[in-house]
Amino acid sequence: METVKHFVLIHGACHGAWCWYKVLSLLKSAGHRVTAIDLGASGINPKRLDEISSFSDYVQPLMEFMGSLKQEERVILVGHSYGGLCISLAMEKFPGKILVAVFVSAYMPHYKSPPGTLIQEYFSRTQVESLLDCQFTFNQGLEKPPTSALFGPEYMKNTAYKHCSSEDLELGKSLVRPSGLFSEDLSKESLLTKENYGSVDRVFIICEEDEVVKEDFQLQMIQNHQPKEVKKISRAGHMVMLSRPAEFCQTLQDIAVNFES
Repeated sequence: METVKHFVLIHGACHGAWCWYKVLSLLKSAGHRVTAIDLGASGINPKRLDEISSFSDYVQPLMEFMGSLKQEERVILVGHSYGGLCISLAMEKFPGKILVAVFVSAYMPHYKSPPGTLIQEYFSRTQVESLLDCQFTFNQGLEKPPTSALFGPEYMKNTAYKHCSSEDLELGKSLVRPSGLFSEDLSKESLLTKENYGSVDRVFIICEEDEVVKEDFQLQMIQNHQPKEVKKISRAGHMVMLSRPAEFCQTLQDIAVNFES
């Protein structure tokens, strides 16, 4: 039985491949292959946000990587937070190259409705004052979801990184970049199909004390979109890969065992 797996890690909004540094080390130490990707205008990707005109531009690094895999290779595709939308499009385009898709407190769309509806729902559920010093642009008008976002230092300290060490908070504050949200692109019909996206096994990891993607929203997506399996990391905040890396990696490896190719 094959034990070495290839994990492909996709960050959430404002972040980059850097946020997986603890997970990369632990999974590699366990003998696995690991690839963490910087999406467009994220991490050390050289593009600026104003050069990313569409969601396709944003996810191009992931799509190019998936396209470069050998036809017979199957990866465990992991998306955190907003990264769930990114891996969903990769599942649609490359269903045969994905052993299982793992949504970590992430947007998990259903093929019956556009992925962008989850962004709209998230902002409709979120009180403006809870976003503290986050910065948003509204290029489509204030009545529509924001077009870009940047986590503010107070928001990171009190909400996103609440369970993290002060060192990881300072690292995050120095490395976050503004992200496009592309809700208009993601509101198009038929982006996901039952035949492709719907054919890939999905696992959802609940972060019990996430104050960015609240547990009730996570549970609603699970109820509406029925993943194959659900895992829960208790007392875990939004940046679980930084605050609980060992438990998170063990959860990923348990999932890998359950979905042997």
